[in-house]
Amino acid sequence: MAYTTRKKWETLRVLDSATLTGGYLALGTPLLFPSAILKLVNNSTVLVTISVDGINDNDVAPAGSLWLYDEDNGGQERQTVSAGTQILVKGSAGVGNIYLVSQYLLVN
Repeated sequence: MAYTTRKKWETLRVLDSATLTGGYLALGTPLLFPSAILKLVNNSTVLVTISVDGINDNDVAPAGSLWLYDEDNGGQERQTVSAGTQILVKGSAGVGNIYLVSQYLLVN
């Protein structure tokens, strides 16, 4: 039996930057599947700080930017962002949305 690996998408997560208050807010729901590719698009007018625990700052996304984590190194041992991880963002209120895109690997 041949095995194939395909990338699948989770539902797009969106946060209106007008709701930012300076504290961390969840960017949608936690990841349902281990994420091989994770992309955040900050289509807002403000810089946002990103966290995976709501305590430590892990990254930043300037206004009008995106970041991409490609955890699929193409080798036998795949790295992923764990299922259940909640991506959080903080910043001041702005105009525009912040988007989170997650792709996961499906092996069958």
